[in-house]
Amino acid sequence: VYPVTRAFLPTVAQWPATGSQERLGWIGASRGPRHQLIQPGDRLDVRIWDSSDNSLLTSPEQKDIALPDMQVAANGAIFLPYIGSIGIGGMTPDLAREEIQSALEAIIPSAQVQLSLTEGRFNSVDLVGGVAAPGSYPMPDRDYTVLSLLAAGGGVRNDILNPQIRLMRGGAIYGTSVETLLDRPALDTRLVGGDRVFVEADTRYFLSFGATGEQAQHRFTRDRVTAMDAVAIMGGVKANLADPKGLLILREYPAAAVSAGTRGPRQTRVVFTVDLTSADGLFSARNFAIQPEDLLVATEAPINDVLTVSNIVGNIFGVFSRGGNALN
Repeated sequence: VYPVTRAFLPTVAQWPATGSQERLGWIGASRGPRHQLIQPGDRLDVRIWDSSDNSLLTSPEQKDIALPDMQVAANGAIFLPYIGSIGIGGMTPDLAREEIQSALEAIIPSAQVQLSLTEGRFNSVDLVGGVAAPGSYPMPDRDYTVLSLLAAGGGVRNDILNPQIRLMRGGAIYGTSVETLLDRPALDTRLVGGDRVFVEADTRYFLSFGATGEQAQHRFTRDRVTAMDAVAIMGGVKANLADPKGLLILREYPAAAVSAGTRGPRQTRVVFTVDLTSADGLFSARNFAIQPEDLLVATEAPINDVLTVSNIVGNIFGVFSRGGNALN
């Protein structure tokens, strides 16, 4: 049993994390080219203008020819009549147009080329869900970021609690929260063609029991939830029943947390007590982080010693056992 006080906070902050927590990495922000690059799978519409009378491509009544929907091959090349394959992968559309026109000038000196690009798989990203308008979005440049994509998709849906961003790239998955990206712009990572992004609700939760406002499972509403946040989320405590000195937080640590040489509790099962009647207790509760799957119990009796805590916890588990037997 550990009272939550100002002196205790630095100690518990060094203990291992508990509960079901996704430990996904994230990719920091970086700068990319401010222009579009042609990639395999892109489609090009090429129009060639030729004003000469003896053109190889056009008739006397026709001054231009359209070569629509030409797909860039896996090696970054396209095929043009009288020229053959010409490599344009990795070029900007303007540079590719100049390359094609330069190749044509050997056989058609007066040729002029127009080129338009339709992005393919490697020049677009997928916004899978969690936003107003999911879909496939072309990358306007190589400096397109996650937040830019979310904005293009109409923003994160309002019904998602503490939205979490998931980025799928090359068989790996990365994760962070919208709150983190907004607070730390340096983490607004640059997207790569073929990336898939989706937004989901935070799956972490804590439980409330006893003389609380609501006895239920509560989802985390932000990245870091403190004991005071948790009291507000569960609707407070019942003023006519709960003892303000008897708020308990039950937590189970992994066995590794009590191994030799590890900073952690003396036992795997720990009860933290919070006194909401003192200034130190209130301020400390505002800085005590709740872990996923913590159980918050508002007691109806003062917490005087370890025996009292043991009796309260025993009564709680007795209620659970009776409930289980009734179901059986």
